[in-house]
Parts: sequence; C-alpha cells; structure tokens
Amino acid sequence: MTPRTPRMVRWSLSAVAAVLPIAMIAPWPAQAGPEAAASAKDAPARAAGHARAAEQDPNQDPGGGGRNNNNEGGGRNNEGHGKRNAGKANAPNPNCTLIVPPAPLTAKGLATPYELVSTNRRGGPCHEANDNQSAFVEAAIIDPPTGKLAIYRPLVVDRGTQPAAAPVVPRFPAGSVVGLWFGFQGTTLTLKGATDGCVNGLPGSPFGQFAYCGAPDFFRAANAAIGAGKLKVPPAGMARDGRPCPTTRDFAVVDQDQSDNLTTRYLALANGRTAQDNAANVGALPVRTVLKNASDNGLLTGFINPALGCTPFTAPDLAAGATSAPSLALNELQAAATKTTPVALVPPNDPMTKVNGRPSVAKVNLYRAGVNQPPLNPAVDTARNYCGNLATVAPARLRLDRALTMDAPSPDAAAAKNLFGFLQQRLKASLTDLACTPVRRRG
Repeated sequence: MTPRTPRMVRWSLSAVAAVLPIAMIAPWPAQAGPEAAASAKDAPARAAGHARAAEQDPNQDPGGGGRNNNNEGGGRNNEGHGKRNAGKANAPNPNCTLIVPPAPLTAKGLATPYELVSTNRRGGPCHEANDNQSAFVEAAIIDPPTGKLAIYRPLVVDRGTQPAAAPVVPRFPAGSVVGLWFGFQGTTLTLKGATDGCVNGLPGSPFGQFAYCGAPDFFRAANAAIGAGKLKVPPAGMARDGRPCPTTRDFAVVDQDQSDNLTTRYLALANGRTAQDNAANVGALPVRTVLKNASDNGLLTGFINPALGCTPFTAPDLAAGATSAPSLALNELQAAATKTTPVALVPPNDPMTKVNGRPSVAKVNLYRAGVNQPPLNPAVDTARNYCGNLATVAPARLRLDRALTMDAPSPDAAAAKNLFGFLQQRLKASLTDLACTPVRRRG
C-alpha cells in the first residue's frame, strides 16, 4: 500500500542482506519546481490556515476524496500496517478525517475524545477499531518553571459514539505548554474542527499519516528548559553491540518517512468502542484487541531498544496512572541531544513532504518544525546525501546486530519471523520508496 515513486528501481533482499557498504547511491533526478527554490523562512507564512485549507466536509463528495492525486503525503512506514488489503474490492477507506475537539491543548480538551469519520463517504466508512484506519493522538506537556515533563494519550472514537470508558482527565500545572501529534494507519488523515495552531501539511497537500498541534511551542519551551538546566535529557547510552544506542535520527532506524507516528495504544472492544490503554480499563473491560500505530517511534522503543539493551526516554503518562512511558516528543528530544554523525533529518525526498510529486522546501520545513528539527539546508540536506547515508549506515548496523535481532520478535509476524528479517525488508522498501538507486559499477 506504499505509494510508488516514479521510475522506481526495486532493491533486492539479497543486495540488502549482503550488508556491505554500497559504493554510491543517488536518487532519481527530481523536478524541483518553484517550491524547491523557496526559502526556509517562507514556511511559517505558508502554514497560516493550512489545516483549515486541507479540511473537507465529511458529508461532501468532493471527487478527490480528500486525497491528492499525486499521492504525496501517502508515505508508509513499513512497520506492518494491519492487514494487507491492497487491491481488494472491499479494502477499507484509506482516507479519514479526525475532528479535533475545542481547546485541544487544555486538560478538558485533552480528555475530550476525537471523532473519526470518512473524509469522503463514497470511499466507505472509517472505524477506529479497524486497524487499517485507526488514528492516534499523543500529547507532551512541559511545565516551564520546573522543566518537568508528562505525556497524555487523548482517545479517538467513531463519530457519534461514546468511549468504552470515560477518558482520564489529566492534571498539570497552570501555564504548562502542550503539544499534540497525530498518527494514522491509513493513507491520508485530515484534521477538522478546532484546528487553530495545527499543521496538517500545506493547503491542498496534507502530509498523510502525520500532523501536529502546538508542537513548535512545546519544543521551544523544552529546549529553553534544557538550556536553563531545568530539563535533563538522559543520554541514549551504549548498546550491547558496543555502539551508541540508536535514536529516531539514526540512519539505522529511519525509513522513507522518518519521525512519524506514535507509541500510543488504545483498547478496542468487540462492539467497536474504544478506551485508553491503562490498567483500570484492561481490568474492567472485555478487551478484544489493542490498537497500535505502526511507527518509527514504536519500532525503536518497543523492539530495537529491547533487542540492543537500550532504554528510551520516558515521562509519566497521565492517561495511565503516571506510569513511565515513551513518546514521539521525548524520542525527538533525546535524538537532538545525541551528537552522532551522520544525523538523519527529514529529507526532501520523503514522500510525505512532496507537493505534486516534487520536493517542497516549505513542506519539509513544516514537517521538521513539528519534530524539533532545524530548517532544511539545501547545500547539505539533499536526497542524494540521505540515500547515501541510509545505504551505508543501515546495512552496517544490520550486520553488526544480526545475532541480537535474529532472537528478537518481529513487529509484524506476517512480514518476517524475527526483527532482523523485518528490518532487512523495511530497509529494502525504504530505499525503493525514497527512489535511491545503486550506481552500477562499470566493467
């Protein structure tokens, strides 16, 4: 279900399995267009009103169904997105809308369920309990005077339904700064409702599976607290292989659309109603399944870290009795504090950041602003460099960690029987989806 880029060259598993340094990697030439020449500082102006511009009335039939015709914003994680329904006549609608409740960055707003609905009803309904359509929300909270962090996981329900259990109302200090991030199992998630301060992409060109509200303000407050010595970000540490533990900005971890999707989980009942994943709900409800967001973040904290003996950065989860848990925001803070080279930052050939199939500096910078990354430097942050680093660093770490990952579980048992096989296939798919092509040696 990963949208295919033009003139795609398939990477064979045998080439990746060889885990040898690849001489040279180059992406297919991109037609830059006017967006590629835009300056980094154009992004904030272009962002104004972008979320509302991407909205559509779920009861309208706009023809495009809320999905652009060029599939930008349709990047996939290769982390195992539910059942494989591509090409089936009864495949679930991949394009859904999430209705943001009023005052989403307040305690009351966080505890108000988001409602999931079809972006275009002609495409069929959207149901949160369908693991090919599930949307996820994750909040990070910082108290600027103390630097204390917390996370919270707002609930998503089907439009017009009630949660299986009332969401926990979080308590945090007045004046706290809250950021929200969104993940999605389908192709394109559109935000509607109280979207002031939310970023869904550029007008008419949504990211796809990713969106955020208030994220830049959260990171500014967190970075200020770090600079003042109030917030201490733990070091990533050393892995069992003798190398530094990887982060979400490590080329051994990233895929074709890095820094997206969440560690949030929800409980789903047989009747389709959902609840927050906490001990009280697990004990009280007849849970049928646990909904998970296939993500770089979940892959790192739930699979790679345990296999390598690494520990993620955590904070109290206010939706789960203040138990310690990781999140996208914490992963990005730790990644920023980890000084390794080369560093993986959202590149111009990320499918989620393209406009009409072409690189967009403005859209890249909007995405980066939501994950605490600096604006794109056109001289360094090129598709060619990203492909070269991915094709060099990832195979080497894959080979180094083979003994550890062969004994670790796969995030998707249908795709691979262990973590090594899963990462191997994921790397192959990422190189393909980024349009990275090995330069063939002559002779």
